[in-house]
Amino acid sequence: MMLSRAFHRTVLLGALLLPATASAQALTSLTSVYVTYITRKATANPTGELKARLDSVDRDLLGAYQFGRAGEIRRLFAKGLTLLAGKPWSDAADFNASLLLRSDRTVIDSRRPYAVRIEQLYAPAIDLPSALLAHATLVSRAAGAGAAPHVVKDFGMRKGVSRDLRESPFLLDLDLRDVADGRYAVVVDLADSTRSLGTATLPVVLRNGIDDLVSRLDSEAAQAPTALRAEILYPGDRMRQVNRGQLELRTLDVDRDFANADAVVAAVHAGRDPFAGRTGDIKRHYALPAADEIMPYHLLVPSSYSATKAAPLIIALHGLGGTEDSFFDAYGKQLPALAEQRGYIVAAPLGYRVDGGYGWGLGTPPTDVTARRLAELSEDDVMHVLAEVRKNYNVDPKRIYLMGHSMGAIGTWKIVPKNPALWAALGAFSGQGVPATVERMRDVPEYVVHGDADPTVNVAGSRTMVAAMKAAGVDVKYVEVPGGNHGNVVEPNLAGMFDFFDAHRKP
Repeated sequence: MMLSRAFHRTVLLGALLLPATASAQALTSLTSVYVTYITRKATANPTGELKARLDSVDRDLLGAYQFGRAGEIRRLFAKGLTLLAGKPWSDAADFNASLLLRSDRTVIDSRRPYAVRIEQLYAPAIDLPSALLAHATLVSRAAGAGAAPHVVKDFGMRKGVSRDLRESPFLLDLDLRDVADGRYAVVVDLADSTRSLGTATLPVVLRNGIDDLVSRLDSEAAQAPTALRAEILYPGDRMRQVNRGQLELRTLDVDRDFANADAVVAAVHAGRDPFAGRTGDIKRHYALPAADEIMPYHLLVPSSYSATKAAPLIIALHGLGGTEDSFFDAYGKQLPALAEQRGYIVAAPLGYRVDGGYGWGLGTPPTDVTARRLAELSEDDVMHVLAEVRKNYNVDPKRIYLMGHSMGAIGTWKIVPKNPALWAALGAFSGQGVPATVERMRDVPEYVVHGDADPTVNVAGSRTMVAAMKAAGVDVKYVEVPGGNHGNVVEPNLAGMFDFFDAHRKP
């Protein structure tokens, strides 16, 4: 028990402090890897030898986090996840987990020269008596479940690959000029003279002439009305952030985002505002000055909306690893559907990054400068989106609500205590908070949902908060779902949240 408590406290803090990535391949954040690991471990409930081996992994993780050894941390998480999958942690598995591909960009103009580097995150234990071989291919990233990728181009075999790719990364020049636009992955298989050793994969998007398109949009934005410039600049700005490794490739939809920007340009040329009077599902963007970036947010404006009548507004915060699209694409798409039925505007921010965490609430700011900036900008993004929506739409100031799932629920319990007078009510699904902050929220009604079998955020997180709310006299409705896990409790209880919001508004 003592190891478990120390592990969770130290590892989670360390995951928030260490940088998520260092190059154009935006590695999954250590916080997300940590959550995956603890969830699978809680689900498996290991015993016997497996438990002993995982306890050893946890002890090693504590030491690695203490000294900030990010590569070793990723190795240990890979080891733990391999063991939880019922597979042996062999020298080959160790070598394979160390591999990665990096490049200066993952959104590629196929007319230009392109190169990737085979690197290693850490030094594996495997003995390699001779230089390695690398076989590179470009494969399709097939759309749809069950669709198998296929080789689009074979770049052949390269010899003389270093056995130590940390010291001597291997550069591969790839000719992509004859490849059609689309979503692909660069795949490099490594071997020696007798055996296959491992595979590294880098997802990429190819778009012929995309650099010229970005330049054109930059020029168009300079001539556009100030209120629309961010809408035009967004895809080029996001592409730059993805290529720098600040965001994962999945956060940019090249076809949709560039098409949306071009549609705004066409509207400007026609002398009209493309968002005036528009309802339904809308993507919007604005400039976040402190980040020097263009940030996205996802809107649902109900068909019943009229600028002459104030509408209720829900700010929806996604969970760890999610994006501004999560509440529109997941949970059976119930949030936008219910908002349309009930006449609510919904606005979902990114929170600056997929693992931003929405600030630090009333607690002590992180001492690490990088972690503090991430948390600060995450909260800033939420509050800027709220301000943008209130500027652009007739929002009822007595009916502004905040809700979230997982990291988003935790975020609601950070943000509301800092601005309690702003919110009419909040909805928290599968979260945890700091009971000492409840007194600051005593006048904010709360709708709280948690599954008692949640392997990711223990149900005690909500139980403790709800107990503090009841002691403080907070108007709280708590739904604890027997057998409910981390995610399946959201969709069935969203209608109940709307009922609760319908019944609560500021005096």
